[in-house]
Formats: sequence, C-alpha cells, structure tokens
Amino acid sequence: MGYVVLVLFVILLLLLASCVKIVPQANAYVVERLGAYQGTWSVGLHFKLPILDKVAKKINLKEQVVDFAPQPVITKDNVTMRIDTVVFFQITDPKMFAYGVENPIMAIENLTATTLRNIIGDLELDQTLTSRETINTKMRASLDEATDPWGIKVNRVELKNIIPPSEIQNAMERQMKAERERREAVTRAEGEKKASVTVAEGKKAAAILEAEAEKQSAILHAEAQKEKMIREAEGEAEAILKVQQATADGIRMIREAGADEAVLHIKSLEAFEKAADGKATKIIIPSEIQGIAGLAASVKELVSKQ
Repeated sequence: MGYVVLVLFVILLLLLASCVKIVPQANAYVVERLGAYQGTWSVGLHFKLPILDKVAKKINLKEQVVDFAPQPVITKDNVTMRIDTVVFFQITDPKMFAYGVENPIMAIENLTATTLRNIIGDLELDQTLTSRETINTKMRASLDEATDPWGIKVNRVELKNIIPPSEIQNAMERQMKAERERREAVTRAEGEKKASVTVAEGKKAAAILEAEAEKQSAILHAEAQKEKMIREAEGEAEAILKVQQATADGIRMIREAGADEAVLHIKSLEAFEKAADGKATKIIIPSEIQGIAGLAASVKELVSKQ
C-alpha cells in the first residue's frame, strides 16, 4: 500500500512540474485548450492546466534568413537564366503564424519563385543585370504583402546570384574586354594629348623666358653703354675744365708777372689750340682775340720787310 502511494505522489509531482513552463527571450508559445487556441505566452513563467492545456507550437521571434535554391526565369527578350534569392523575415504574430499556413517556409519559397518570375518577365537581360536594387524592392513589397496574413514580416530580399547562360556569359566577357580595351585606348590618347600640351606649353614658356632674358640683356647693355658714354663725356669735360683751369692759372701768372695785353691774347690762342687737341674741326674764337691775331700778323709782316 505504501509503495502505491509513493508512486502516485511521484506521478503527481511530475504532472505539476509539466504544468510549469518558462518561455525564454525572443520566443513565444501558442497554447491550446482541448484543441482550441487558448493564448500566446510571451517571455517569463507560465502555468497551464494539466491534461487540458498543451503547448501547440514554439515560435522563434528572431529575424530569420532563408536561402532558396536558384530558380529558372525567362526575361522579356526570351533569355533563360537562374537566380537564387535570400529572404530575411521575422514572425510578428505567433497565432497567425501557427494557424495561417501549413508550411510557412515552403510557402515563402514558392511565393518568392513566382514573384521573381513575374518581375523578371517584364525586364530585358541588360535591365535584369543592372536593376538588382529595383528587383529587391519590388520583391520585398510583394512578399511582405502576401505573407502578412501568415503573421510574417519580410524585411529584406536579396538576389544572391544571377546566372545567365554560358553563351551570354561569353558574349558579356567579350563585350567587357572590348570596353576595357576602348577605355585603355582613350586613356592612352588622353595621356599623349596632355603630354603634347605640356611639352608645347614648356616650349612656349621657354621661348617667353628666352625673349624676356634677351630683352633684359639688351636693356642692361644699353644702360651700360649709356653709363659709359656719360662717364666718357664727364671725363672729357673734366679734362677740358682742368686744361682751361691750368691755362687760366698760367695767364693769371703772366699777368701778375707784368706781361702786356698782346701776350695775354696769344696765350689765349694757345689755350684754344690745346683745347682743340687736333680733334675739333671748327673753333669759335672771340672777336677781341681775332683782332689781336690780326695785329700779330701785321707785326710779323713788318718785321719781314725790314
């Protein structure tokens, strides 16, 4: 009898323990009572009625990522390619997620494939390859609207790979190679053009500098010649001044010695002769000196007659 009571007590403890549930962070439990939805447990400690209540579904509320396999799609210009997508979603309503659709992940995958085919079908090959952001935005909006009744919010959709046919890939590679060669040729031509312009500008600057140097040299040479002529003229003027000063001193000395007026005029003529120094072609003699010269000639003539 005691053994039976012990077993019943253990069973009762286990039953009570099963009625205590702790919901961890970023999780939610959907609870049913007698098969009907009872409520949603959030984070914390919860109790349920034994036998009557049960946890129907444990739901992860974190953002989840699903990478779907490549899907064959046909563009507007009838090019078949394969595109694989990555979907980032989060469960926002545990009840709708638990009762909205049987297999939510498979439903999202099929919905992604059909939406992708519809969007790519309206685009040509070149647009498909260059409009990833547009395709991502359209797919996210379409999937988010379609999964809203399931309690799912689609945050982002990314095209992971776009795989065109091999012949298209080869043609694209040849096109890119030709484009790179064209850019290389353009870059080389622009470099040569800039080099030619730089050389021409250098020659122009050198010619300008050379002309400026010649101009400065001519100016300096002319100034030097001018200064030389000024110095020579000043020297000649100083020499004449000294000669005249010496002559004046000589005449003064003669006058002081008591010489007559005729001797003074003759000395003046000699002074003019020295001033000319054999270089002057014309000498202007004062009228009073000319008279003395005529008197000297008359005296010389009388002496010769005697």
